[in-house]
Parts: sequence; structure tokens; C-alpha cells
Amino acid sequence: MSLAPPPLRDDCFALPAGVDWTPVDEALQNLRVRLHCVVGCEEVKIEQALGRLLSSDIKALRSNPPLPNSAVDGYGFAFASLGVGNQCLPLTEGRAAAGLRFEGKVPSGEAIRILTGAALPDGVDTVILEEDVNASETEIAFRAGVKAFANTRKAGEDAAAGDVVLPKGRCLTPADLALLAAVGHGDVPVYKRLRVAVLSTGDELVAHGGAAQDGQIYDANRVMLLGLLAQMGLEPVDLGQVKDQREALKERLDEAANLADVILTSGGASAGDEDHVSALLQEAGALQEWRIAMKPGRPLALALWQGTPVFGLPGNPVAALVCALIFARPAMGLLAGRGWNEPQSYTLPAAFEKHKKPGRREYLRARVRGGKVEVFASEGSGRISGLSWAEGLVELPDSAAEITLGDTVKFLPYSAFY
Repeated sequence: MSLAPPPLRDDCFALPAGVDWTPVDEALQNLRVRLHCVVGCEEVKIEQALGRLLSSDIKALRSNPPLPNSAVDGYGFAFASLGVGNQCLPLTEGRAAAGLRFEGKVPSGEAIRILTGAALPDGVDTVILEEDVNASETEIAFRAGVKAFANTRKAGEDAAAGDVVLPKGRCLTPADLALLAAVGHGDVPVYKRLRVAVLSTGDELVAHGGAAQDGQIYDANRVMLLGLLAQMGLEPVDLGQVKDQREALKERLDEAANLADVILTSGGASAGDEDHVSALLQEAGALQEWRIAMKPGRPLALALWQGTPVFGLPGNPVAALVCALIFARPAMGLLAGRGWNEPQSYTLPAAFEKHKKPGRREYLRARVRGGKVEVFASEGSGRISGLSWAEGLVELPDSAAEITLGDTVKFLPYSAFY
């Protein structure tokens, strides 16, 4: 039975005394060095392993291919038996086909009919393509110029037995499953799925699809975050909504800590009168409120609730998604056993202009058209349509920037975060 990972330290989110505004890179580094995997391991059939994270390096149990074989349909022979100039070789009786190895040995100076994937018979190291041959029932003829070992595959040239074919922490793809099967695996060791509870807070929220009164809004954050977790291959736990009532919120957090490995809340992460998430975590002595030098999404509440990490995201949908992508996603990757993954970015010319002041990193909703990056017309944090319109984010530096048409900018596609 596998040992359980150690719990996170109580001070894993604590910042040094005197810290006011935390730069994005510093905040990310703090998370990177203080968090670790919190889930156990299990074995699953490779048919159920898509999207799972490997809990150990995987070695080939069998070489692929297991034997030297033919890459084409044609005729096989020993290259050393060829003379000078055009060739005419008698045919050995029989043939070599995939799955049915030729039992005998092909005499030197003779050839044998061989099909794609067939193991090379003894006495054969070179194959000529059937289209390059004139053949009768008893012999073949072909022109000079064939190279030694042509149209053959070496044993283990793809993977040799004992080689590490996939590393620990790998998120398994369909191609990975094919590789695992090819080198002899039926079961694979993986981390248990990280369970992430999602909770929305606020008196103003009502469930989507129902009736909303004046002053109420539909809960957009919860379905967005649940969908993001599913795309990441994590196990979402939907804890619904909770009103701005301290005791009700405490009960829901207790429930979340029992059901999940991580808690994501949205709303109530600032310091206002109705920001009960922050207040409740503060009362428990568990809150670390990181004021991130970024736009959107400055307040990020981080805490441990009964030993379970809590990421308190802003209530604004745009800020909630940006904070989830930039901070919660890599942190949850560490907690899940994937390791710390930097999203793949691209440098592309801008199809927009912008004057940016120094002091904060900025993320703009963006998409690529005609090889250039467009940004959403409004930077308003409540414009959910901009999240849907976009295909990713433009990241602008902490320093001042003057972006003109054609200047190169850093583009982070949404897909880079999954």
C-alpha cells in the first residue's frame, strides 16, 4: 500500500513581514517552492488512463519492435550476397508475414517474399520494395543501387526493453496509451485525481437557469471553474452557492475540506463588510491575503482550512478566470502530482495599440486572426462576453509599455493552461 503524502505546512502561504504588493513572478515562485503533491497513487487499466498523471517513470517491458522487421511489402535477402550491377535472385519457397515468422533460413544469394511488419527471417537483412522488382514464381530481378538494411526496422529502434518511455508526472494522451500498449503495459501507476471543491459566495447570486429578481445575478463563476477543472483532468466537486452568512459559510468549508483536496471559492476574497470568506479565514488564523501586482485580479486569498488549501478567487468573472489560470492552475498541478508547468506562450505582432503604466502586470483578453493578436474592445472586468470572445490572454510586463501596431507581444492561448 502506498504511503500518503505529507500534509502542507501551516505557514505554506505566509509572506515575509512588510510585504505589500507582490509581483506576479514572486507570487508564482512562492507557490512553486511551498506546495507539493497531496494525493496518493493507484493503478488503472490503460483503457481508463487517458488524462491521468503518472506517479512514476514508466519503463518498456518489451522492445518495440520486438524483432527486426520489414517496413514494406517486398522481397528480403542478405545484402552481402549481392553481386555488382543488376541482380537476379532465385526465390526461397514460402513467405514471411506479420504474426507468422518464417521458420527456416534464407540461403545466401536467395530472396524471400516478405510483407510489411513481418519479422526478418534468418539470412535476411535488407528488403527491396515490390514496386522495384520484376518477379516470377521462381525468381526476382532488380536494378543495382539497393542500400544495405533498406526498408527494415531494427529491434527496439522505437523503444528498447528497460528504457524509460514516459516520465513521472506525465499527463497521458491517446498517443501515450498506444506507446504503453506497444511496450507491454496493461496497467499503469497514476496519481489519484485531485478533488477540487468549487464554492460560490454572495447574497446576490442565484443558480443559472432559474428566475432572478432585481439586484440578483446568475452564478457564472461556478460553471466556469467546474469546466476548467474538468479540462485540466481534475475531479470537480460542486458545492453550489452559499449566502453571506458566516455560520453557513463555515459549514460549507467544513464540508469541502472533508470531500476535497483543494477548495476554490469565488467572491468574498477582499476586505469589505460582506467579504465573509476573508473574514472567516482571518478569524481562524488561516488567511494570507496576497495583494498581487496584476490587472485584473489583485486580491488573492490563500489559506489552509482544516489542512486543505483554499484559493479565494475574486468574484468578478474575468478576474476569477485570470487568477485561476495564472495562479491556481500551476499550483493545482503541483498538488495533483503533475509538477509545475509553465504555459507555452507565443510572440506575435499586435493588431492593437495600448499605453500601459508601470507597476502591475496586465492580462488582456485576446485572440489571433491573420497571424496577429487582437484584444477585446473593453478591459472591463465584468465583460464575460470578452472571455468567450477570446482564445487566450496577452501578457503585458510589469514595467511601462507603449504598444503600437505590429509590435510583438506575448500571447498565452487558453489551451496552454490545460
